[in-house]
Amino acid sequence: MTRIPLVAGNWKMNGRRAMAAQLAAEVAAGAPAGVEVLLCPPLVYLDTVAAAAKGSPVCFAGQNVAATSDGAFTGEVSAEMLVDAGCQYVLVGHSERRTLFAEDNAQVADKFCRALEAGLRPVLCIGETLAEREAGRTEQVVNAQLEAVFSRITAAQLVGAVIAYEPVWAIGTGMTASPDQAQAVHAHIRARLSGAFGAELAESLRLLYGGSVKADNAASLFAGADIDGGLIGGASLDAETFLAICQAATA
Repeated sequence: MTRIPLVAGNWKMNGRRAMAAQLAAEVAAGAPAGVEVLLCPPLVYLDTVAAAAKGSPVCFAGQNVAATSDGAFTGEVSAEMLVDAGCQYVLVGHSERRTLFAEDNAQVADKFCRALEAGLRPVLCIGETLAEREAGRTEQVVNAQLEAVFSRITAAQLVGAVIAYEPVWAIGTGMTASPDQAQAVHAHIRARLSGAFGAELAESLRLLYGGSVKADNAASLFAGADIDGGLIGGASLDAETFLAICQAATA
């Protein structure tokens, strides 16, 4: 089964309005054919980014979403609001949300389900810390993160969702999982999907790698049979670099 590669740029809490508009316009103008390009700007710049990329095939995602629908939740953003702002996707469970904001597997699953209910396509971020990898617990950690979500949804609900494997020890550190390490975990994830929901769904779902992906290592990482693109952090803040990574996903 052919899966269209996906490369997502997570800008995190970076940029100003002029920078957001310029970066989005440059990405939209240079986005290569054969790959889906997704931008995840800070929430306050979503309208700016959407306007700058108008008319292009670039898609947009929220970086976070509330686990509840609209209501008295000061500072939160509902899935419906993200849809209204033009988002097609939303990140859930990013390692920074898990580690810095103490989101556990159950909370991440709540957000995943909330996104589905509103018609968003969730990008489920999973991954282990360096201590967990060194203890040989990578698969155990990944399994728990997946099962928290899998236990609450059906195969039909999962269609269109994305899973991003991001080893925590490789995010923003300059360290990168080797192509073999990345592929091994992606293969494990696809096997878990197959066991839970069947081979057809498992083969259709896109799995991304994230963690210090750069223009010079993207092609080798994306060459893995089960790696369908990347969730890019710092390198997505430079249009030339990000577009080179997008191009690598088309090879």
